[in-house]
Amino acid sequence: MSEKAYYYQQLAKPERAAYDAMLAAFTALAPTARVTRLPDRDLADVFARLKLDRPDIFYVKDYTYRFTDDADFVELRPVYLFEKGKLLTQKQALEARVRRLLAPAVGGTEAEKEWFVHDFIVKNVRYDKLKKEYSHEVIGPLTTGVGVCEGIAKTVKLLCGELGLECIVVLSEADPANGVKYRHAWNLVRQNGQWYHLDATFDNTLSQNSAPRCDYYNLSDAAAFRDHLPSIYPLPVCGDGAGFYYRQQRLSLTKPEDADSRVRQALRKRQPGLTFHWRGGFLTREVLACLLTDAGKAAGERGKFVSCSVNFPQAVVALRFTDAQSAGVREDNAMEEENES
Repeated sequence: MSEKAYYYQQLAKPERAAYDAMLAAFTALAPTARVTRLPDRDLADVFARLKLDRPDIFYVKDYTYRFTDDADFVELRPVYLFEKGKLLTQKQALEARVRRLLAPAVGGTEAEKEWFVHDFIVKNVRYDKLKKEYSHEVIGPLTTGVGVCEGIAKTVKLLCGELGLECIVVLSEADPANGVKYRHAWNLVRQNGQWYHLDATFDNTLSQNSAPRCDYYNLSDAAAFRDHLPSIYPLPVCGDGAGFYYRQQRLSLTKPEDADSRVRQALRKRQPGLTFHWRGGFLTREVLACLLTDAGKAAGERGKFVSCSVNFPQAVVALRFTDAQSAGVREDNAMEEENES
């Protein structure tokens, strides 16, 4: 299966024919396409799947179509972001940007390539609360440094694909009845034959308030769906919890004494803080209070104070060592409010 056509593979034959016709027209920058006639909802679904499979087709924002009552096909008219001359210039500039950006990662291991892509998003892209133009497409993060979750997830897929990593854009539905007003997008990335959830948008959001975070780096299904709604489309199973970033870095702790030891080690090395994952049972407020009491004592012995931000759904605790008393515990919330419809 080609990862670039993941959602294509889920379609029936008539929908695949429509997908193929759209793709051929969009790639050729054609003004029209002869597309298999489908119900409105099905045609819109094909278009949505194509846009998830092919983030490089950033320049088609919508379409219109017309048909006669007895026709088996519709005349579909793509709505392009730019006129053809500017569009070609944008495509060439983006391709050159991607080549330059990825040059240091070419030849790396799968793990190194994924880290490179995640690191780029966390350090160089700002979540776009103002809904700037193109934030839903790869040209937002890659050319202006801003994007919403859809644009960020498409960028992760594009960069991973160029580096030879299998990657899928995941799209969840909104749930207004339970306070989730908007859709969210993230990725699945395949490492060593295993699929993992990678939410670079959530890590980007958390990192704006602290050192770079990896709370959503290579999660299993069980971990990801603690604070993500299910995908609107079927996904591969992500069953491996051992690929989680903090476990790989031996920062997934199960005993209070282990946390105390790591805090003291960080203080001895004059590190600015310590971020770790708690795997010693549920991270309750009582457990957190005990961990912070121990950390505060260790910091106090060196004339320091401790501030803390905590991601309860993913059980990640981020400690910072300061010279002055801080406001205490901040609960991290990576959920952004951007309409992905």
